[in-house]
Amino acid sequence: MTTLSKRSLLKLGAASISLAAVGLPAFAQNIDELVIANNVSLPSWDPTVGLSAVNPTLQGMYQSVFDLFIAQDTDLSQVPGIVTDWGWNDDKSQIFMTVREGVKWHDGTDLTPEDVVWSLETAADPDGGNPIQFIWSTVGNFQIDGQRITADVLRFEPTIFKWMSFLTGYVRPKAYIERVGAEGFEAAPIGSGPYMVEKYERNAFVRLKAFGDYWGPKPEFESVTIKFVTDAAARVAEVESGNAHVTLEMPYEEFDRLKAGKLEGVAHPVSDIAMIFFNDIEVMADPNVRKAAVMAVDKQAIVDRLLSGYGVPIDTLQTPEYAAYDASITTPYDPDGAKALLAKSGYGPDNPVKFKIQTTRGFKPKDYEIIQAIVGLWRRVGIEAEIEVYEVAKHYELRATDQLAPAAFYNWGNSIGDPTTSTGFAMFGPSPHSVWDGEDLAAMIGPLWGEADETKRIEGWKAVDRKIAEDALVLPLFQYVQPILHAPGVKVVPHTSGALLPALMTRG
Repeated sequence: MTTLSKRSLLKLGAASISLAAVGLPAFAQNIDELVIANNVSLPSWDPTVGLSAVNPTLQGMYQSVFDLFIAQDTDLSQVPGIVTDWGWNDDKSQIFMTVREGVKWHDGTDLTPEDVVWSLETAADPDGGNPIQFIWSTVGNFQIDGQRITADVLRFEPTIFKWMSFLTGYVRPKAYIERVGAEGFEAAPIGSGPYMVEKYERNAFVRLKAFGDYWGPKPEFESVTIKFVTDAAARVAEVESGNAHVTLEMPYEEFDRLKAGKLEGVAHPVSDIAMIFFNDIEVMADPNVRKAAVMAVDKQAIVDRLLSGYGVPIDTLQTPEYAAYDASITTPYDPDGAKALLAKSGYGPDNPVKFKIQTTRGFKPKDYEIIQAIVGLWRRVGIEAEIEVYEVAKHYELRATDQLAPAAFYNWGNSIGDPTTSTGFAMFGPSPHSVWDGEDLAAMIGPLWGEADETKRIEGWKAVDRKIAEDALVLPLFQYVQPILHAPGVKVVPHTSGALLPALMTRG
């Protein structure tokens, strides 16, 4: 049996009591209400504003209620959604989009091209709070002709349509939000997605009900309850006890143990990567320290020993599925080389260089244990790192204000596979998602944002990745394989983006 801490049992008990109070159905042979134990809480219902809007782990819940402008298949390819046709004119001075007819909002009103234009314009508003405003503001002067929308390209952005399937790329109800305001929308959100919000208890759960007038395939489960269970051991207990039918992101040895018993499981490579941000402060301003920190980490051993082989070591912020992946860029494991570099700066096992590293604990499988292992490897070469544990929300807050420690562990999501959304935002100093402020790197990245020649653009990003690897400006670790456990009565379809989508789940 899983060993639970007192803290985990208290969390589990509190969630069970809260759900019992609202009448969680008894579990029988047939599943009437699907219950999911999720690894993260939902702090806000607006998928376009604030730090939660750029949290990839929330997108499965957002996509259950709201529609993206352009839908995305399970392999990350774009498919028609609210927007059924899209592109540029010949000289790329305008974009065009066609809006699907017959789409309804959850209040029964029609979704119109005006909703799409309003959603794009509010996303582009510099005072609107959208963290990706600098993407959406690249188009403007919208014109509507029937279901067709055109807009001027104010600044060429090669990934504008890719972003319509990614963070903050959601269509919102113009008339409803203007009527009830931001607070009213937070209290009673509506979208056009496969599920409506039936009940929401902050930090506890959300109950969803299938939307009868949804334009796409009808979900098989009429009612879905998503519990917010941030502790990994508690999530395992939820699904093992039958209090939940589906859960994700547990230690891989638990995944192997439970799927060998009465539960079933899928482990699918996703677009997320594990990485360690280096903040260019304190000792991280010394290239010898950074390079030694990278050389001292045996990524393959970490994947094999801590992740039971469920992971793909990487040397840049690209996975093999990303558009700018370059297998020729490598950062080999070389502890002797790490010692030699540290010695040049006056450090060694007897006089270690010291800094803090931040990490989550239980948010991703073995996140804390991974950092413990890395700290152990660092200690062998002359690096003494102090571990600080925080919640992922704190990471976003510190990163946005450039207050991360000299090193900080994070899982970076890039469900469109474009280098701008991996290397670009993580490493471009002016970006609110980066803590590396080097001007030379910013000078390399800057021109690539608007590069219209796609071949030149991708090659430019590969050159940036090579520069980053050579100067050890970040520590890429591995591509995640997402573990999902589920009851035999449920069939789960994994999504390469990592989004857990109840609309794709069927009865087993």
